[in-house]
Amino acid sequence: MSRQTIQDALMDRHAASPAVRTTWHGTNTALSIVTVVLAVATALPIRAYAADDPISSVMGSIEIASGQHAGSVTDVNGSIHIGAAAVVGQASTVNGSIKVEERVSAISMSTVNGSIHIGPGSHVSGVVSTVNGSINLEAGTDISGSVSTVNGMIRVNGAHVGGGITSVSGDIDIGANSRVEGGLHVLPSSGTAWFSFFFSHTPSRIVIGPGAVVSGTLRFEQDVKLYVSDHATIGKVEGATPIKFSGAHPPD
Repeated sequence: MSRQTIQDALMDRHAASPAVRTTWHGTNTALSIVTVVLAVATALPIRAYAADDPISSVMGSIEIASGQHAGSVTDVNGSIHIGAAAVVGQASTVNGSIKVEERVSAISMSTVNGSIHIGPGSHVSGVVSTVNGSINLEAGTDISGSVSTVNGMIRVNGAHVGGGITSVSGDIDIGANSRVEGGLHVLPSSGTAWFSFFFSHTPSRIVIGPGAVVSGTLRFEQDVKLYVSDHATIGKVEGATPIKFSGAHPPD
């Protein structure tokens, strides 16, 4: 029997059997339903309700409800939102931002590509860090560890940082009545010398607002513009010359 004859016989048998046709079409339908369910599931945020359980996701955002407790919260491609008065362990993602509402308690927060915004009255017992993204600390926030970023702005708005601030590229704004212990360190950029040879380099703008206190050394390993309020208190300065200003903000 030829190969074509065998194929024709199998096709005739399948066409003559309603049971086979029903099973085949049913399988396709089931597969289609599973595909749709998986597609919808990956698009919806994961919501945490169980106390102290770790929460993780690879594709999609994570949302911790207000007042809820969770263990570590980890994501790969997605943002993390933590509701008011929630308690979590380590919160981290790779590609995504972290937004925290007021009065949240956490161990640490970190992301690679994304910003971190921490609402008023929140407490982080460890570090807060990004690689490419800004960090914004609202009034009354208490960070026991360090705050750091490579490329992004750091804004401390009436908050407390206990472990110092480190940056490479990006402005730093220590707002009125903020407190920073452990100093401030702007590291050299590995590409600064090569980049400045071909292009003009705009120095980062560092502002220490009225009533702010920065204890420890303020060390700058690249050119910056350092503005210090005449009502601020700072430690020793290395690598920059402070520019005094009066009022709420320095001149533009």
